Amino acid sequence: MSGDASCTVLVVGDANPDLIISGDVVPRFGQAEQLLDSADLVLGGSAAIVAAGLARLGVATAMIAAVGDDDFGRLVRARLDERGVNTAPFVVRADLPTGLSIILAKSADRAILTLPGTIPALRASDVRAAVHLLEPRHVHIASYFLQPDLAAELPALLLWLSGRGITTSLDTNWDPAELWDGLAEVLPHVDVFLPNREEVIAIARAVTGETIADDLAAASALAALNPRVVVKAGAEGGFSVDSDQEVHRAAGLVLDVVDTTGAGDSFDAGYITAFLSGVPSEPERLRWAAVAGSLSTRAAGGTDAQATLGELLEASE
Repeated sequence: MSGDASCTVLVVGDANPDLIISGDVVPRFGQAEQLLDSADLVLGGSAAIVAAGLARLGVATAMIAAVGDDDFGRLVRARLDERGVNTAPFVVRADLPTGLSIILAKSADRAILTLPGTIPALRASDVRAAVHLLEPRHVHIASYFLQPDLAAELPALLLWLSGRGITTSLDTNWDPAELWDGLAEVLPHVDVFLPNREEVIAIARAVTGETIADDLAAASALAALNPRVVVKAGAEGGFSVDSDQEVHRAAGLVLDVVDTTGAGDSFDAGYITAFLSGVPSEPERLRWAAVAGSLSTRAAGGTDAQATLGELLEASE
């Protein structure tokens, strides 16, 4: 999709195919052949799913990611273009393969195997160039721990964005190394931080050096650094804590779940949409987020069942 002169949200991060397989997915070595129930190749990457969700909700959205000059890279761009996301800022690397995630899905859990490929190749200079081109109101950054070079440059980048009057949000996603480094320098410059329950506890422990076992206590500790901490709580919806330690909660929907892949990313898209649409009530912003996350579980993959704004508003009533 060719780019317009501006956009509302620029999403920064990972874009790759997800191969989701279900059935007998626990590998048995020794050349054992196992039969699967299903296999779907879908648009993946936390940032890409957020971008698709924002566009589905009617937000003018562009995305910057690094992909390879290969079939997977072309597939990712085509899927985002189909969803109305401006991919003009993408960085194409001929020397690296596009990243890929293989998701082994069981009824109540999943395991994810990821080939990083081009995912870590994005740099702050690429983001600055996209901001100059598109002049977004808001920048959302995802998959912090998969992009160590960008992560190291993030405090300075966030200061630069703030100086231009651009609001920001961050979803680190899980740290494969489980070290959770660097966020004490990042979070003071973020407007909205969007972890899940497990991530907020792990990050609060790393930032404070304290043993924190409760998700609300963890969110409160991180909110004291500046950001509004918006925590994804799965089937229970979500809650938020701001720098004044004010707590709000909202429930999601009760429905038949097909696949939870990307539900947290759709939650992000719902919250960012409400945040930028001027929804004044924090419980209502959380409700938009929780409903968007819930509705995304109606089909396999992270994007096929993402809500339109009309569906979200109807289900939020």
